[in-house]
Amino acid sequence: MAPILKINDLTKSYGAIKVADKLSFDLTAGEALGVIGPNGAGKTSMFNLITGTLFPDYGQIHFNDTDLSKINVAKRCKMGIARSFQIPQPFGAMSVFENVLIAATHGAGLRGKLANTHCIRILEQTSLIEKANTLASKLTLLERKRLELARALCAKPKLLLLDEIACGLTESECELLVQTIKDVRETGVSIIWIEHIVHALLAVVDRLIVIDFGRKIADGLPNEVMSSRRVQEIYLGIEVDV
Repeated sequence: MAPILKINDLTKSYGAIKVADKLSFDLTAGEALGVIGPNGAGKTSMFNLITGTLFPDYGQIHFNDTDLSKINVAKRCKMGIARSFQIPQPFGAMSVFENVLIAATHGAGLRGKLANTHCIRILEQTSLIEKANTLASKLTLLERKRLELARALCAKPKLLLLDEIACGLTESECELLVQTIKDVRETGVSIIWIEHIVHALLAVVDRLIVIDFGRKIADGLPNEVMSSRRVQEIYLGIEVDV
């Protein structure tokens, strides 16, 4: 199957600091890819480059065979790239339904009854339908995380980028969120998920890459990557005996 996303030699620097260093990988349509790495490794910067809030110094990003180098954030969203943020950023003075309706309108281009029906379906999928008329500012952390996911899904993404969406949740809350993401996978959406809660990530993804100082240091089946001596030393901070 042809890749939905192709990243080739992606490079971005701030002075001497490289947040992306010749980063390259492909994502197959329908695949779920996990991304791990130490804090400051460049993971969120990679998402910013994919979505267009940052532009690379060098390298290319192709989405469905389209070069994204001159395409802005709004157009990338309409093409099918949506993301959640590590810190939920809902419109607090608006209801949950109003938050997702904005995404359906501006991201997916839906209007009227079609937009309403789509939003209701996504709120049901993300277990937020009973909170539809609640102000976003009144939600619990788990509910705000679910709203981040719902807003991204209401844009009808082909590629969903999740940035530490399980961070700060209890074990039981994390399990609920993982099941929701598994359900999303069944709809055929391609996923890239950055996460520090590794057991949550491993419950969902097909493949795992590890990034350190903006450079990919491992790429493969999750269990094989996690058992790598180099990954354990860099990501887990463990000095492994030979």
